[in-house]
Amino acid sequence: MSPTSEKAFPVSWDQFHRDARALAWRLHGAGPFEAIVCITRGGLVPAAVVARELEIRLIETVCIASYHDYQNQGELIVLKEIDPKIRALGDGSGAGVLVVDDLVDTGKTARMVRQMLPKAHFATVYAKPQGRPVVDTFVTEVSQDTWIYFPWDMGLTFQPPIRNGASG
Repeated sequence: MSPTSEKAFPVSWDQFHRDARALAWRLHGAGPFEAIVCITRGGLVPAAVVARELEIRLIETVCIASYHDYQNQGELIVLKEIDPKIRALGDGSGAGVLVVDDLVDTGKTARMVRQMLPKAHFATVYAKPQGRPVVDTFVTEVSQDTWIYFPWDMGLTFQPPIRNGASG
């Protein structure tokens, strides 16, 4: 899936904030959670919103690179592991840990983190069909052939009307 796909789903900062808060509402009943592990970089923004809304102060990152050229998903590379103190929660299973990301696409990254924290609760703002079985909670499903344009990847530019041939 790449930015040249037919379907585009642009997300504004306002919309993303609303969707991240909606994720927090859904997660409220699934806790309590002792810690959040956000998958960087996409999980940083929703994790901040969820941490605030659920009043979770213990926040960790796991750094995994999968999109090396912003277009094609490649080999997964763990750049930073989860702190052993967080991995030790729930008797080493990750129970009581909330894992947050912006999107589950194919599920490869989530599966890798699931191996690290098998009993953690996985939550994403957006989910595509191939990755959906890997997450426990999400807000919006988009088709597999849709490219999500996140607000942190966008600048303010003119968009031609759809009728004039624009794809999104």
